Amino acid sequence: MTSSVGADLGRGARLPRSARRKQLLAAAQEVFVANGYHAAAMDDIAERAGVSKPVLYQHFPGKLELYLALLDTQADALADAVVAALATTDDNRERIHAVLTAYFDFVDRDDHDGAFRLIFESDLVNDPAVRVRVESVTQKTMEAVADTVAADTGLGRPAAELLATALTGSAQVVARWWLASERPVSQDDAIMLLESLLWRGISNFPRQGEAPAVR
Repeated sequence: MTSSVGADLGRGARLPRSARRKQLLAAAQEVFVANGYHAAAMDDIAERAGVSKPVLYQHFPGKLELYLALLDTQADALADAVVAALATTDDNRERIHAVLTAYFDFVDRDDHDGAFRLIFESDLVNDPAVRVRVESVTQKTMEAVADTVAADTGLGRPAAELLATALTGSAQVVARWWLASERPVSQDDAIMLLESLLWRGISNFPRQGEAPAVR
């Protein structure tokens, strides 16, 4: 059965190449999330998108290339969300809140499109090309936070990256646990609890020339 991804377009409908690629990636995401990489078939993806297999192969030479393109798209989306969150405010506690919200919002999409699961719970994680992409999104988000930490505190790069890894790693692990545990507390409460914990630590590293935050 063709899903909503291809239902409105119909088999053989002409689309600009960029729009067709986006449509194919959306269909592939549905199939990969539902079936896992190994059980997914290009036939299933073409059917879900409402196109013929030759059309699918015009854009992606094989299943791995399609999967990697999908990983790139979602990894960039998460990294961009974290960078955008950091840019919303100059207040560091609000920055922590914004970064945590970016992670939880991305995870909360999982009920709808499985994006977070696709990146961090792939059944192809041992493939070198997949592992590189997963490590890349972790690195990009950490570096974005580290840039802010280093600029604000004057800490050296290794120290800034250590603190950034603690923050982004906590956000990722807790958000995944929250989803897997079927949201035992509200998203707002989960963010508030983790924000309070992280702020008690990060506030010990005030901006240059400022005293530590009063707690």
